[in-house]
Amino acid sequence: MPASDGNTNGGGDGGGIVVATTSPGFGRHGRLPQILEETGWEIIRCTDTSRPDGGLSDHIGRIDFLVAGLPAVNASTFDGATRLRAVLKHGVGIDSIDLAACTAKRLPVTNTPAANSNAVAELAVGLMFSLSRNIPQGHVSVTSGGWERRPGIEVSGKVLGIVGLGNIGKLLARKAIGLGMTVIAADLYPDRAFMAEHNIELLDLDTLLARADYVSLHVFGGAGNAALIGADRLALMKPTSCLMNLARGEVVDNDALADAIENGRLRGAAIDAFVTEPPDISHPLFRSKNVVFTPHSGADSLEAFENMGMMVVTDIKDFIAGNRPSRVLNPEVFAS
Repeated sequence: MPASDGNTNGGGDGGGIVVATTSPGFGRHGRLPQILEETGWEIIRCTDTSRPDGGLSDHIGRIDFLVAGLPAVNASTFDGATRLRAVLKHGVGIDSIDLAACTAKRLPVTNTPAANSNAVAELAVGLMFSLSRNIPQGHVSVTSGGWERRPGIEVSGKVLGIVGLGNIGKLLARKAIGLGMTVIAADLYPDRAFMAEHNIELLDLDTLLARADYVSLHVFGGAGNAALIGADRLALMKPTSCLMNLARGEVVDNDALADAIENGRLRGAAIDAFVTEPPDISHPLFRSKNVVFTPHSGADSLEAFENMGMMVVTDIKDFIAGNRPSRVLNPEVFAS
């Protein structure tokens, strides 16, 4: 069946519970395979990247719980969903989930806050080093038989601007400070106690862009942040600075970003999130030697997958037992 890469059937009595997932990493790492085996639940993997919903629609009429990855969950998702009891995000950001549509169907929605925060923060550090020390270019040079030694720059003493100082941003800030960097931040709902403790200056976004040597984006996606970083704001950045998008693809205007890099108005960029995934690599941005790309893998660590999976399994067990998980994002669905 093209919509599924194979069902995983538990060995115990799962009470006929069927769980579908559109997240490729759910249940595959750490203790999760054994734990899922013991539950006896039927796991259907809907991860066909050639289909917008991963093939979920082929199974929607027989599933009890949906573990959601990146594919959109909206009103049309629920066509024929006669048994569905809850939507559980395998991750933190729920901009791909229409919360209002779920609430209208009286479907509780949960996520896994902070479970993958450290993984994303560590990738941000890795991308920052890749940009500063030309690591991808050096790799290509050596493996192609060359020996091009491109001098880089050290991050110590540089300024990191974090846009969105939530769980991920705070972890990144601590790591950057440990590297000898100065951290500044822009956040609509700042944790002022944390900022004071770590000597982090709160700035408006435009001022941050003008001062930072590196800018790391950690904001939610959606219409409110679409093209948050466009041509006008890119023009505020120093030509020696680098932009890192570990948020959502729509947060950055990639047309404007490609133009800025091509014309020397920006040193480089690192992109982990794209509007369409996989992206269209014919875009001019992909021709730049000063941009590092990763396949939306910020949360892809074995530790993060285990953390997220355990939280999802715990919540499903709570729902089955008739309890209300603490992580429900739309508790109004439980109102009489």
